[in-house]
Amino acid sequence: MAWTPQPPAPAQIDPTAAHRLAAAGEALLLDVREPEEHAVVHAPGSLLVPLGTLGTFDTLGEGGAGDGEGSARDGGTGGGGLGAVRAAAGGRLVLAVCRSGTRSQTATELLNAHGVPTVNVAGGMRAWLRDGLPAHRNDLPAHRDECHCGGAI
Repeated sequence: MAWTPQPPAPAQIDPTAAHRLAAAGEALLLDVREPEEHAVVHAPGSLLVPLGTLGTFDTLGEGGAGDGEGSARDGGTGGGGLGAVRAAAGGRLVLAVCRSGTRSQTATELLNAHGVPTVNVAGGMRAWLRDGLPAHRNDLPAHRDECHCGGAI
């Protein structure tokens, strides 16, 4: 049987190390979930660009991708797309996160293929919350009282 080379798997980073890098400003934390998921719970300082919009090559768009009000940073949606991620990263490493690590792995592969150095946050927001890392949460009292997911679903 002939051996067929396989592309290397995207690099992974654990949530605690990702938090340290993002909090120090050494990396951009990119949330690739949908806006509804992000509204429920997200990591502070994360940039929301849903996976479905990453394939677009628009520039910053109306909201931009910086830290100002109305931006994609920490809760807004901004312009989205590869251009917004590249601009927001400013040459820093991108740390892609989703709910469980599957969509962020896809985002990692896409961004790396377009020259944006990216690693996947292993386990996604579920692991982030399980590790007790900081998160902005909207209250879901009935759900939260009955479940131990931390609002990640």
